[in-house]
Amino acid sequence: MPAASSRQHQAQHLAQRYAAVRAHTLALAAPLSAEDQALQSMPDASPAKWHQAHTTWFFEALLLKPLQPGYRLFNEQFLYLFNSYYEALGPRHPRPQRGLLSRPGLDEVRAYRAHVDAAVLDWIAHCDADSWARGEPVLALGLQHEQQHQELLLTDILHAFSCNPLWPAYGQMPNLPALPPGPALQWLSHPGGVVGIGHSGTGFCFDNEGPRHQVLLQPFEIANRLVTCGEFADFIADGGYRRSELWLSDGWALARALDWQAPAYWLTDGRVFGLGGARAMDPAAPVLQLSFYEAAAYADWAGARLPSEFEWEAAATALPGLVQLYDCAWQWTRSAYHPYPGFRPLAGPAAEYNGKFMVGQLVLRGASLATPPGHARATYRNFFPPAARWQFSGLRLARESQQGAPQ
Repeated sequence: MPAASSRQHQAQHLAQRYAAVRAHTLALAAPLSAEDQALQSMPDASPAKWHQAHTTWFFEALLLKPLQPGYRLFNEQFLYLFNSYYEALGPRHPRPQRGLLSRPGLDEVRAYRAHVDAAVLDWIAHCDADSWARGEPVLALGLQHEQQHQELLLTDILHAFSCNPLWPAYGQMPNLPALPPGPALQWLSHPGGVVGIGHSGTGFCFDNEGPRHQVLLQPFEIANRLVTCGEFADFIADGGYRRSELWLSDGWALARALDWQAPAYWLTDGRVFGLGGARAMDPAAPVLQLSFYEAAAYADWAGARLPSEFEWEAAATALPGLVQLYDCAWQWTRSAYHPYPGFRPLAGPAAEYNGKFMVGQLVLRGASLATPPGHARATYRNFFPPAARWQFSGLRLARESQQGAPQ
């Protein structure tokens, strides 16, 4: 009886969490018109309508179809239309052409969500013990997956709106976090040594956050806050985008080819475009929408460097005084996105979730103003190619330990 009572409590909690996450996606899409939600402004972005359908596809394809006896697919063609990159689950519509999917319409996508929601909640309430053991981890992964797409929905629509000469605002959400200005820049010291890295214990984590292992760090210092717009403007004024000696070779070639003169969404009239529309640049606000190349160039100009992901995690878990860890910008690190020692992907189709992307990417740590509440943690490993600059990505400086260095 106690085991049954515990299972019932878990089911109730999971049903409540499922309903809350799914409702939040709809709330994020609510300020957008049907026309807005069909936009795909570049191959790396997806329409808001597609995000809503794909996150629904995840629960249908990975949970309901294999584990819910008698489940009726909403539309068999959706298995093709809204698969993202899961080779094990069959062919898919090409990613760069998602914006061509005028049909199904938004109303049908919402009906698809409602159909799957009803089936998932029914599965939670009535599945047997074996199905629960197999499906609960998939459902937990699906909710974290949907939270990732909630952030992508915002970053992608911001890019789409940035292509509109009217500079439309997304809605009521401000384009920068409602936080007081960051404190004065301070360097916080970490002694280095052997430290534990990666997730351990209870609670959800993605497979790329483990296994927990030890790394050896040299003593280092890390900035207590993120680099600001005003500080980055000084870099620009000092010829930062014209000085090849500050740039990595690939970044310099790309910056020249694309004529980068400032971070993405910085307008020539001194305004910065964000979710709240075009507003005067706030010098005290964290700089956003930087590529790894721009972040690395700024760090070199500032006489510093980017932290490794291991330094970032060690500092975030051990050093008091760090601010703007999870509420402003994802923070580029100097670490390639590689598997941890002993890494093993998840079983089944979810094996494709992270592991196959562990090449050609850089790790970002922290979280951003667009990250859903409760989704961030110190071990989270976000990753993007070094040229990506449409995300809410910024930087935190690091440097070698200055203790004992000549003044």
